[in-house]
Amino acid sequence: MNTLVSPSLLSANFLNLKEDIEMINKSEADWLHLDVMDGEFVPNISFGFPIIEAVSKICKKPLDVHCMIKHPEKYIERTAKLGAMMMNVHYEACTHLHRTIQQIHNAGMKAAVTLNPATPVSMLEDIISDVDMVLLMSVNPGFGGQTFIENTINKVKRLRKMIDEAGTDTLIEVDGGVNAETAPILVKAGVDVLVSGSYVFKSSDPIATIKSLKNI
Repeated sequence: MNTLVSPSLLSANFLNLKEDIEMINKSEADWLHLDVMDGEFVPNISFGFPIIEAVSKICKKPLDVHCMIKHPEKYIERTAKLGAMMMNVHYEACTHLHRTIQQIHNAGMKAAVTLNPATPVSMLEDIISDVDMVLLMSVNPGFGGQTFIENTINKVKRLRKMIDEAGTDTLIEVDGGVNAETAPILVKAGVDVLVSGSYVFKSSDPIATIKSLKNI
């Protein structure tokens, strides 16, 4: 399978968001990654449903909604109504993770779980067959443009082994510090989906940058 690329809207130009969405539409990007932050689970506030709704009206790519929020289960139905393809919740934010995954599936979306840098992949051992994707944070969540955490490579390898042993088709996604140097190493380790924000949107030619990630 070719590497999937999900550019992160967090690094887009919010003064001219339509132009950046149209660029994504023209590009080889597979999905659009939307980081929803509440200022409590992570130390920052990004955007909420009004922005997602506006984006959904013009974006032709599937929406990869990453909820960096407390109590994400409260927003499952609303996220589904906006046409999200994937709803991604943090292991650390869910008291009843299996129930939340079931609710996401019942709402018609694919379900993903995110692990913070300090959370071991072994925490998903009993639920790996129930999720469509696992997102490993390769930076501490809350801000864009951070330095890549090298130990993520080892986590990807351990997660890939767990998925292979379980015999599932669960995807592995990585978010944080993904660029020309880190992306090939991640793909070689077993990553299926690359989330890239600053590297794409701050590029002089974002469409070419997305293409380069696709070709890894």
